[in-house]
Amino acid sequence: MNKAGILSLLMVILSVAFFFVMRGPEADLTLAVYTFGGLSILGIIFALFSKKWIPAITGTLLNGAVLVFAFFLLLAKGIGG
Repeated sequence: MNKAGILSLLMVILSVAFFFVMRGPEADLTLAVYTFGGLSILGIIFALFSKKWIPAITGTLLNGAVLVFAFFLLLAKGIGG
């Protein structure tokens, strides 16, 4: 696995760690959406720069799932007010 593939998977790990740190009733949803969105887009870019297929597919799918989660948080924030 090359550096870009490792960095792509590291973005997923950082997103999961950020989720566990920022959970709770006083969690700032705007900060969470920006952080998840930024890390996942950066992870997808790293996955696309990866030259090998397995890290590229894995990184894109996992970071895409984080991006969908960020979208659902944004949607919940808009519905909840």
